[in-house]
Amino acid sequence: MLEKISETFTDVFRTISGKASISEKNVEDALERIKIALLEADVNVRVVRRFINGALEEAKGEKVLRSVTPGQQFIKIVYDRMVALLGDEKQDLALKGTDTQSVILLLGLQGSGKTTTAAKLAYLLKKRGRKVLLVACDLVRPAAAEQLAVLATQVGVDIHREDVRDPVLVARNALARARREGHDLIIVDTAGRLQIDEPLMQELVRIRDALSPVESLLVADAMTGQSAVDIAKAFDEKVGVTGVILTKFDSDTRGGAALSLKSITGKAIKFIGVSEHIDGLEPFYPDRIANRILGMGDIVSLVEKAQEVYDQKEATELERKISQETFTLEDYLDQIRKVKKMGSMKSMLEMIPGLAGQVDEDRLDLQEMKYEEAILLSMTKKERQNHLIIGPSRRSRIAKGSGTSAAEVNRLLKKFEKSRTMMKKMVKNKGAMAKMFGSNP
Repeated sequence: MLEKISETFTDVFRTISGKASISEKNVEDALERIKIALLEADVNVRVVRRFINGALEEAKGEKVLRSVTPGQQFIKIVYDRMVALLGDEKQDLALKGTDTQSVILLLGLQGSGKTTTAAKLAYLLKKRGRKVLLVACDLVRPAAAEQLAVLATQVGVDIHREDVRDPVLVARNALARARREGHDLIIVDTAGRLQIDEPLMQELVRIRDALSPVESLLVADAMTGQSAVDIAKAFDEKVGVTGVILTKFDSDTRGGAALSLKSITGKAIKFIGVSEHIDGLEPFYPDRIANRILGMGDIVSLVEKAQEVYDQKEATELERKISQETFTLEDYLDQIRKVKKMGSMKSMLEMIPGLAGQVDEDRLDLQEMKYEEAILLSMTKKERQNHLIIGPSRRSRIAKGSGTSAAEVNRLLKKFEKSRTMMKKMVKNKGAMAKMFGSNP
């Protein structure tokens, strides 16, 4: 995610933060490199010009050049301007209360990912306590309604679809059904085209007028760079856009769309697509994305991901098992599954400060976790609860069942033993430190 542009910022900051004092020439050289990086990232030229001119004027002032820590002052200026460029603060959806219906209309060109985004948004808002109805108003693309129906089943929400040719009629009937059945949130998937045309816009205007949506969200492909900005402007002029969802953000190495949209259109990015999985939609936090772009990681998002799969009770129980040496292979398997729920290893590592843009996916042994899970699943529950009973014949059977070798089974068991010892030491050290400072471990 945003690797290319992040590499440049990391190099610039490393150079300038290492200086005890900086001159105007140092500032100009640093901003020239940043300007080139932004232009190569397909950021709008006007946006780049305003960003560089503003940063240059502020960084050349006495506050920076005469500062005790001029490098840090310069980095803060660039960071603040980057956050402003991305939208200052997170923008929430303007939903009504659960005692009435809120309609979200999804707009966009064909191939932008509207249908999958509709399901991802339904999943996210269902978790927040909403009763969601998905509506299939894309009557142009073959099998669009069938795709949405399959996704609705995966998410566990209702879907409204009809075998008619009029999307406005479908929309009206869906709204009436939502009122009857008590759905408080309606997400409407609409038709797209390969390019913007008048019939598409007229259809969307008619659906909008029939539903009076609280949000009209443009779904745009982050990989299209400045084209996403032009698409947003066109949809806003004809239909009215309240915000943007950028799909395929995890594959965007440049960030041109994200860095240009707010400044040019005035429309906030509300969500970003970060994976193909049904839970791969996240709220857009300008400050956190700015941190990632500038190579500072995103610890807050990493902690939030961990909190989604671990609660305090589980963490306390895990600590107890480790300290009492009752941590088993069953627990080890559970930890592997929890880590997988948090996302890809590469995405998690890139949230750690200093590792953004430095993670080489080819050098990550992503297969090891899969093999370990296969080995653990080939064991009986009794074997996972007491690994000491796994002798040579059992190891041979486990290897055959998991499609691995006896040597790989041995390696996993040794790694498990070593991990148990190391974790127990960490828990003991934590207790010793707590006692030293007069608190309970």
